[in-house]
Amino acid sequence: MKANMQAIRQYRYGQRDVLQLENAPIPQIAADDVLIKVYAAGVNPVDWKIREGYLQSMLAYEMPLTLGWDVAGEIVALGEQVTGWQIGDAVYSRPDIARNGAYAEFVAVRASEIAKKPQSLDWQQAAAVPLAALTAWQALFQIGQLQAGEKVLIHAGAGGVGLFAIQLAKWRGAEVYTTTSGKNAELVSSHGADHVIDYTQANFADLRDLDLVFDTLGGDILAQSWQTLKAGGRLVSICDQPDAAAAQKHQVSAHFCFVQPNAAQLNEIAALLDAGHIKVVIDSVFPLAGAALAHEHSESGRARGKIVLQVI
Repeated sequence: MKANMQAIRQYRYGQRDVLQLENAPIPQIAADDVLIKVYAAGVNPVDWKIREGYLQSMLAYEMPLTLGWDVAGEIVALGEQVTGWQIGDAVYSRPDIARNGAYAEFVAVRASEIAKKPQSLDWQQAAAVPLAALTAWQALFQIGQLQAGEKVLIHAGAGGVGLFAIQLAKWRGAEVYTTTSGKNAELVSSHGADHVIDYTQANFADLRDLDLVFDTLGGDILAQSWQTLKAGGRLVSICDQPDAAAAQKHQVSAHFCFVQPNAAQLNEIAALLDAGHIKVVIDSVFPLAGAALAHEHSESGRARGKIVLQVI
């Protein structure tokens, strides 16, 4: 195998111009790692937040840093302790976000964090799944404990996480409310939303007696969400740590969700994808060299579904 690869790296925190395409050493793998030849990598808001340094208090990176924690590719090397996997296996993963990511031709990932790529998806579709779908799964089911027949409000339903959340909530048997702009109403309805609130025409804060709110926006949206919940309801945010006093005042429970790698959940998600219960929506695909443009599009907040980098 060659010694070097093409990778997007940054040597300091900052704006999109810190992202550089350059030759870099192929990662060395630990005993419990696999080396994945990256075919495609997902682009997520956490990428540019880390790029700019917003998460420095949570994650201390050594520079240079390679972003990207959504990957689909092929195993090309196995750590000495790895069992159950073979060179050539097609896999997908949301790897450990504390390590270098997948904006590169190769990435080292713990074998415990990978799952077999859904057979029905191409590489780009598979790379669009792990982080967003795991975020929705963990927020709705693991933390939010969403049950069939309950009413759930999913903010920003046309986004990458939102579209998976709508579909997973509908599969679970919930009644799904979502916020979006009017131009995306048909998109979210076609993926399972029962009630669409066009935020340019109506105020979601007028809703009442919801069982669960999934906050993907934070700030004022989170603050206005408390009143929509019934007593005993739940709020899960992936943006802000919810205020405990506000939760107590409204007699609800509130939690922050920061998605974690989970191969078992990826296996369940793959089964749902292959069975046609949930579908992948790709907004756009950029070449690896276009990572900065992909970030620009993600930062705009206008993506419908997922943004992907085609690496190989």
